[in-house]
Amino acid sequence: MRKRREAVKGLMFILPSFVGVCIFWVVPYLDVIRRSFFGAVSGEFTGMRNYRTIFENQAFQLAVENTLRFFAVCIPFLILLSLMTAIFLTREKSHLQLKKSLFLLPMAIPVASVVVLWKVLFHSRGLLNHFLSLLSVREIDWMNTGASFGVLVISYLWRNLGYDVILWTAGIAGIPLSLYDAAKVDGAGEWMCFWKITLPNLMGSLFTIVVLSILNGFRVYREAYLVAGDYPQKEMYLLQHLFNNWYRDLALDKMAAAAVVTGIVIMLLIAVLGYTWTKEE
Repeated sequence: MRKRREAVKGLMFILPSFVGVCIFWVVPYLDVIRRSFFGAVSGEFTGMRNYRTIFENQAFQLAVENTLRFFAVCIPFLILLSLMTAIFLTREKSHLQLKKSLFLLPMAIPVASVVVLWKVLFHSRGLLNHFLSLLSVREIDWMNTGASFGVLVISYLWRNLGYDVILWTAGIAGIPLSLYDAAKVDGAGEWMCFWKITLPNLMGSLFTIVVLSILNGFRVYREAYLVAGDYPQKEMYLLQHLFNNWYRDLALDKMAAAAVVTGIVIMLLIAVLGYTWTKEE
């Protein structure tokens, strides 16, 4: 009886949040799924035609390819770089709070200011090309060549590195120091301590960081759109550009189908990561 009362109390606590999630996320997404099987203008049932249309669309294929390539490059590199930075910060504990604040500073910079920074650095007559000319290196048109993808990657790493570093340092701080002391007494070196103690105890943090890094990856579109517009150089044409253009053209049927496919892929990825994490636990 007591367990039942506690269960009811728990349900009452989460009920407001659950209702909010249903109203603002579940119900709209179910409506998106419904719209993906109907025409945007006629409202007639079209079956799987919208899905066939998007998979045959070259813009969709390009956007998917660039988005997957972007995440395949950025996520592993961001995780490794932020982990190494966090380990370094935890060892060099002097002015630790100041260092954390400096790493978080890029996230506090408004998007409009970041766009100005992009233009100053990566314009064909910007600072980077000025330095290259001083070194007698040929100028690069950063935003209109394949180098634009590198600009996108650098921007994402710069803005999200500090956030992941803070999450890693929090995870490292939760590992008992007695484990390291016992390992060193047994003759374990730095690498063995990292491999056998630090890394296994950071699996929970790893799952959270990967999921948040994927979600934050979609935010890089803001800078790319404000700098390059609706149709940027093809190397940095992402799914967000495609959704924006379809929304502007009122192609809601194709947009709904693409959103369903994207949502399913993201949820499957998160489910696989969660299963892997719980299996490791």
